[in-house]
Amino acid sequence: MDRRYRSRRAIPAARPLTGNLPIVDFSLLRRDPDIEGDGLLASDAADRLILDEAATLIDDGASGALAVVDDAYGALSLGATAAGARGVRSHQDGITGERALSLNAECLGLVLPTSTGLDDALDGATVVLMRLPRSLDRLAEVAAHIAARADQDVVVVAGGRIKHMSVAMNAVFGEFFGRVDVSHARQKSRVLFARGPRRAAATAALAEWPRTRRHDDLGLTVAAHGGVFAGDRIDIGTRFLLSVLDDAVPVAATAVDLACGTGAVAARLALARPDLQVLATDRSAAAAASARATAAANGVEDRVRAEQADGLESVDDGTQELVVLNPPFHSDAALSTGVARHLFADAARALAPGGELWCVWNSHLRYRAALERIVGPTRQVARNSKFTVTASQKR
Repeated sequence: MDRRYRSRRAIPAARPLTGNLPIVDFSLLRRDPDIEGDGLLASDAADRLILDEAATLIDDGASGALAVVDDAYGALSLGATAAGARGVRSHQDGITGERALSLNAECLGLVLPTSTGLDDALDGATVVLMRLPRSLDRLAEVAAHIAARADQDVVVVAGGRIKHMSVAMNAVFGEFFGRVDVSHARQKSRVLFARGPRRAAATAALAEWPRTRRHDDLGLTVAAHGGVFAGDRIDIGTRFLLSVLDDAVPVAATAVDLACGTGAVAARLALARPDLQVLATDRSAAAAASARATAAANGVEDRVRAEQADGLESVDDGTQELVVLNPPFHSDAALSTGVARHLFADAARALAPGGELWCVWNSHLRYRAALERIVGPTRQVARNSKFTVTASQKR
């Protein structure tokens, strides 16, 4: 469906398909404003299975105490709302997912669930629906938050595609819940149920987040919440970028760490350049929180501002002298170069004439032509067996 038609008319919100649980027609859901394309879906069979397995819980009166976590683009929140749940509270790590939920609710004519922080969403919840993250660290941190904040009688219904699940997920839930059960598989999806929160274990575990690691070779401490790319390590692409970053627009008064992850690049720039003001942005709430923690761990929190945003949406056109980027090449579980191209375009918009985008990328992705076209003249700064670092100057 073309987006310009989405807000013009409401589509019937729900229809009964199985059991007593009415559901939304998932084919109507869109990822917008996130990247869309072949193989990039707004929902899948795991969403349907989670809702089916939770149908009795929703029918039994979870309204006002139902929380949804990491709901991609709104299938779980809107499915529960269509089934009669009221006062649904939703937490999504990605700001684009949160906005897609809003657009999809408008399109379907449903009441928009309340979007909030993770602990606020979970406070006193009796039912939690969630998509299982691929990262065990993300699962561990979220599971600990649930066990610490939800009702003592909470039931967690967490599902995903079997190809992205592992038995280690059962063990993670087992650290924070007294009972973990597993559903039958259906359409290559499965659900885990967790009950009986272990509050003491959860509280102790939460005290360890964000996790930190000192990298003496770089003079840098990295802090990371669960699920943020590379965790408290520094991935080899970022290391390669950092090795040449001293030459990146050395006279710049401001810089942006775009898609910042843990904020390692932002902190390293601030440490190396005492007069530099750095903005770190990421669409992930966990990443933005990690970047703030990394800045504080390195004593540069007064010169590094980290925020959750879709690219550089908060940055005015033509204002930046230096943007630094290690672009993701996944969108959820799917390989996609669309995210990188979106970020290239945003950097081009934000750069002042003569400003530069310094970018590291897997050489096989061959981004140079796209950078030339989208940003401007592009030169190779460094290359090794796996990565290329380029500098693209705004025309």
